[in-house]
Amino acid sequence: MGKLIAQFMKFGVVGVIAFAIDFGVMVLLHETLGMDPVVAAAISFCVSTIFNYLASMRFVFTHRDDLSRSREFAIFVVLSVVGLVINEICMVAGQVMFTSMGFDYAHGPYYMLVKVFATAVVMFWNFFSRKKWLDAGE
Repeated sequence: MGKLIAQFMKFGVVGVIAFAIDFGVMVLLHETLGMDPVVAAAISFCVSTIFNYLASMRFVFTHRDDLSRSREFAIFVVLSVVGLVINEICMVAGQVMFTSMGFDYAHGPYYMLVKVFATAVVMFWNFFSRKKWLDAGE
């Protein structure tokens, strides 16, 4: 159990950095370029996924000998796409919820709050799915 906790802590550090990249790119795209927050969130998620793969497979998970690096990356991408779908469902649900309550979702802190919630949900998916399908478990 101690190894799992230590691994989850490393995953958390990588995740915080990936979140900073994800959140920063999303805000930059929305606030600077005027991109829709849901679209900006999808793009930023993809950018952070590249960092997340490199850092996760180097510092968090142990490479499985039965997987080539290209197959490992393909599985990582598929799992990340599922995470992206979860992220986008959360972002759209937040947009619908805040808009229905009369809040201007795109011009307030609302999309940022929803992004934090979405990130927490996706974090659990990412850790446990990668642990199951990518980690050698050493």
